[in-house]
Amino acid sequence: MRIWLDGALRDVDGATVSVLDHGLTVGDGVFETLKTEHGRAFALTRHLERLTRSARGLGLPDPDLDEVRRACAAVLEAEPVEHGRLRVTYTGGVAPLGSDRGDAAPTLIAAVAASPRRPDTTAVVTVPWVRNERSAVAGLKTTSYAENVVALAAAHRAGASEALLANTVGRLCEGTGSNVFVVLDGELHTPPLESGCLAGITRALVVEWAGAKETDLPFEVLERAEEVFVTSSLRDAQAVVRIDGRELGTGPGPVTAEVMRIFQVKAGDDLDP
Repeated sequence: MRIWLDGALRDVDGATVSVLDHGLTVGDGVFETLKTEHGRAFALTRHLERLTRSARGLGLPDPDLDEVRRACAAVLEAEPVEHGRLRVTYTGGVAPLGSDRGDAAPTLIAAVAASPRRPDTTAVVTVPWVRNERSAVAGLKTTSYAENVVALAAAHRAGASEALLANTVGRLCEGTGSNVFVVLDGELHTPPLESGCLAGITRALVVEWAGAKETDLPFEVLERAEEVFVTSSLRDAQAVVRIDGRELGTGPGPVTAEVMRIFQVKAGDDLDP
């Protein structure tokens, strides 16, 4: 694997950051995960725009998007995988121990690795932990991901691939690394950004392409929804066939199947929508 680190491609053994990097010591950083197909990244422009929004939300300098594009192109050329995960990480750089930032330049890392294609269906669980929709980092894609690690581990122990969370007022929010959609009376809904969920790239495209409504929903809607699916850059749209102990069928329902079809066609027509 070849990794872009601060302006150059490096071998894995040479791609090292300081133990004092603020992304390591306090999680002061942001990142993006992109799907790649045959050496090309999907929705790169939207991901770079969100990277900038997240950096501004943390008070980091705007990333140099020309450099980020060069970094992505370089690692994709160096690692020509058929289907992959491209990760861009941007941190506060070297800083004193503690929360105060230093004067060093930010750290920029890009890497790509092969990733298996997701199955059409999956199982999810609900967990007791919540998203804080009033957090200073609500809606930002930060490297402070420990709560997602804990919730996802709980999902794996239950034989599921994702955990769904409410927010502090008991409204449906999101998964650890995905957005959630539900079908009610044949209509497609997803929580609004005010719920504290991430402004997912795939979420936005499904809203645009399939006409989903952004609706404030109680967490208990998962107990009565006719169909449920989750979205992310690597999942695209993936049907949920089990929530905790509730079975929702053996395959994608009609609305979910149509969303999956639309997404495949639209994404195939435009690599950078």
